[in-house]
Amino acid sequence: MSGHRWAARAAAGTAAVALTLTSGAVAQADDDIDSLSAEEIVDRSRDALLGVSSLHLSARGSLDGSGSDVSLDLTLDREGNCVGGVDMGDEGSVEIVKRGNDVWLKPDAAFWETHVPIGGSAFDAILDGRYMKAEADHPRLLTVTEVCDLDTFRELIEDNADVADRGTLTKGERTEVNGAPAVPVTRAEGRERVTAYVAAEGEPYPVRITVRDASEEGTVNFSGFNTPVPTATPSADETVDVTALLGRSIKPV
Repeated sequence: MSGHRWAARAAAGTAAVALTLTSGAVAQADDDIDSLSAEEIVDRSRDALLGVSSLHLSARGSLDGSGSDVSLDLTLDREGNCVGGVDMGDEGSVEIVKRGNDVWLKPDAAFWETHVPIGGSAFDAILDGRYMKAEADHPRLLTVTEVCDLDTFRELIEDNADVADRGTLTKGERTEVNGAPAVPVTRAEGRERVTAYVAAEGEPYPVRITVRDASEEGTVNFSGFNTPVPTATPSADETVDVTALLGRSIKPV
């Protein structure tokens, strides 16, 4: 499913790029963010993000040069629980709930028509507005379940922590993101510009990351740090268990 692949790249890959711009500087806890260098701000921001147990992220952009926007909205934690969805515009949308080893997906009619042209309408009719439930560790659903796991993003950040070529870092003037003060740090490398907006008060969390180059652009917003993922899951009346069908009829998403 192109939307989930975009989600993984935008939310995880973008965060990894923006938050691994530097590996060396260590800032003191009592330093004011305005007195820190761009390298120190990014270093502190990366550590803050690695320390959270859960968060809410929303992402929007086009990372394949098509010009077609895809958006992602998820609340997720390090236990692999999540609630949210992916909207692929004319190609459809999917609501996602994952709790423990179970995942519930609710694709809309446009999704079935676009991504499962043979048999998709039949599945849409069977579900009749309900969620399809399956085991989260099924190989055909790994793209979905990996996006739902905050540890996926943490691993990407840690794996890229020693990247040698980080481009040119520039600290900008204070600005506001969603009404709160933030300091932007931009990495410029070739035609690509990645900007991380770091909270200027309280914990130095990255609250927004933007990516821009000649063919791709995207924005990822972070909020709700350490706020638990809602525990409610779809009821039996809202659910159709499709685990037995996954191996035969449904292509990998």
